[in-house]
Formats: sequence, structure tokens, C-alpha cells
Amino acid sequence: MALLAVLGFASGLPLYLTSQTLQAWLTAANIDHGRIADLSLVGLAYTLKFAWAPLLDRYTLPILGRLGRRRGWVVILQILLVLAIGALGMVDPRTQLAPFIALAVTVAFLSASQDVVLDAYNADILAPEERAAGAAVYVLGYRTAMVVTGTLALALADYVSWTVIYGAMAALMALSISGILLADEPPAIARPPTTLAAAVYLPFVELYRRLGASTLLLVLAFTAVFKFGDYFAQALVITFLNRGADFDFTEIAAVYKALGFAGTAIGGIAAGSLVARFGMPRMLVAFGALQATTNLLYALLAVTGKSFPVFCAAVLVDNLANAMGTATFVALLMSVCSPAVSATQFALLTSLSSVGQRVFGPFAGDVVDGVGWSGFFVATSLMAIPGLVIAAIVARRVEMRPSRE
Repeated sequence: MALLAVLGFASGLPLYLTSQTLQAWLTAANIDHGRIADLSLVGLAYTLKFAWAPLLDRYTLPILGRLGRRRGWVVILQILLVLAIGALGMVDPRTQLAPFIALAVTVAFLSASQDVVLDAYNADILAPEERAAGAAVYVLGYRTAMVVTGTLALALADYVSWTVIYGAMAALMALSISGILLADEPPAIARPPTTLAAAVYLPFVELYRRLGASTLLLVLAFTAVFKFGDYFAQALVITFLNRGADFDFTEIAAVYKALGFAGTAIGGIAAGSLVARFGMPRMLVAFGALQATTNLLYALLAVTGKSFPVFCAAVLVDNLANAMGTATFVALLMSVCSPAVSATQFALLTSLSSVGQRVFGPFAGDVVDGVGWSGFFVATSLMAIPGLVIAAIVARRVEMRPSRE
């Protein structure tokens, strides 16, 4: 469980460097908020990662073959991430926008690929009774990294250059490599695909055969819409806090550092025990509803203006709800994956979950222009309703033990 927290940290660290922290950098560089929303497409790799996931299921890197199919890929991807994050920090978006975008896309691609392998690793190594707790610990590490990159980076932004900030993040990424080196390779309980063609079609065929058409469609719909509103809001949340609510980056960082981490820790720890006590279906809906409530607090902040009590409440509930909601969300997805092709299956499901930010994120600026900041966050809360309805159905229908064939 301790190593899962380290792996979660490594997975979460690059995310904000191509989303919220990148927003802060572009905001400080006086880039128009419409252009900032457009640049949410930088992270499209998180949505398309299922396209190359079969390669990660099929092949083991010869150079790092001793580490195994999962661990070998993670090590090489983390080394490349260290280099790419450091290089991104050396480019000025005001004068070198094209190379800046290219490097940001590279970081997102490598990060999405790392997520593919780490998600598969978790699904393979955790026993059914460990999934909720394991997912909660992993999410705690993941969210801790997001707090670090979303607070430490913003706190430093008023005092040092973005080159130094991204260099520091690259150094943290380098330290995180120790986690996968200390971890065990999942037991060989399933034979991986023997050809690339098999790696492409087997994940879909296996899901269809095991779940059936109707349940599979429900799972896909649930994955796409459960966190849609939350992800859509993320496209401009930092820009809102700075321009809409008039907080400077140091203030944003201070609140996220204290209350963001507290909410993440409490939510991550509580999720596993609450799911074990009350069951997945009930908690999935409850945590999803709490996620939607968070955006209403940001809508209230847009109305009140610069209010630290409202801001603190929003950040605390936001991190608490997201840690709990993500833990149950990930645990449910683990339950439908088969170890032989878990990288592709998990990548397909989590790719669908990111459409709210990666595909529809560029429209966030248009929504703000049309209804203002408060209307924007109310709209994102309403977007959660379809996901809650489907969650109540799908959690009871999904078989909570993956195939081990």
C-alpha cells in the first residue's frame, strides 16, 4: 500500500503541468482566456491513450526485461518524463508558442502512457477485496502530487521563474522512479497477447463476452459521464480564481496547500472504509453528488467575489469529494479489467472519462463568455446528473471480480 501511494504520486505529478499549472503560467503570461481554454487540447493524449495501449500490453522492453512487462515500461516512461518536463520549463510561451505546445503535448503523451501501465499494474496486483483500499491509497498519492504541483508551483510563481518551477517538478519526477523499482511485478496469472493484432481485439472481445452487451454499454456510458462536469470545470478553474475571484497565485497556493491536502488525505482514507461498510453502489452515487456540490461552491465564490471563507470551503470540499469519488470510480473500473489485457481495457475506460476536459474543454471559454463565471459552475454541476443516474444502475450490474483467464 505504501508503494501504491508512491506510484500514485508519480502518476499524478505530470497532470497539472499540462493543465492547471500550465493555466497559471499562461495566465501570468497574459494569454487570452479563450486561447488558454483551447490549449486544454494539449492533454488530448489522456483521451486517446487507448489507441497505443495494446503496444504496452503486447510487448516487454528487451532492455528492461528483467523488470517485467509492467515495471519495465514504467521506468523508461518516467525517465523520458523527467527530460520532457525539464525541457518544457525552458521554453517561453510568449515568444516560442509552437515548441512550447509541442513539448506540452509530449509531456501529456508520456504521462498518459505512464497512466496506462500503472492503471494496469494496479488492476493486476490488487485482489478483489483490496481494490477499494488500494485505489484510495493510490488516489491519495495521486492527489498529493496534484496538490504539490498545484500549490508549490503557484507559491513559487511569484518569486522564481517558470524554468525553475518546472525544473523542480522534473526533479520530483526523478525521485519517484524509486517507487516502481521497489515494487513487485504482478504475478503471471494471465498470459499476455501473443500478437499485436490479438492485443488490439482481445480487450474488446473479452469485455463483451464477460459483461454482455447491455452491461458493457452501461459501463462505457458511466465512464464517459460520471466525472464530465468536474473535468469540464477544470479547464478554467485556476484562471477563474485569479481573474474572476481576484486571488493572486500565492493566495491560491496557500489555500490549496493547507485545505487541498487535508481534503485529499481525509477523502482518500475515508473512501476505502466507507465502501467496505456501505457498498460500492451507494457510495459511488454519494461521492458523485458531493463532487457536483463542489462546483456550486465555486459558483457562490463567483457571486461573492474575493471571499476567503467561501474559497476555503470550496477547496476543502473539492479535494475531499474528488479523492472519494475518484477512489470508487477507479475501483469499479478495476473490477471489469482482465489481467491479460488490463492496460488496453483500463486505458479505454479512463480515456472516455476525460472527454469533459480534453475534448469539450475548449468550449469552456465560450460558456463563460455566455453566462459568466457563476453560470459556468452551475452548468458544470448540472452536468453531473446523468452520471449519477447511470452510476446507481451500473454499480449493481457490474461483476465485481475480473476474469482471471
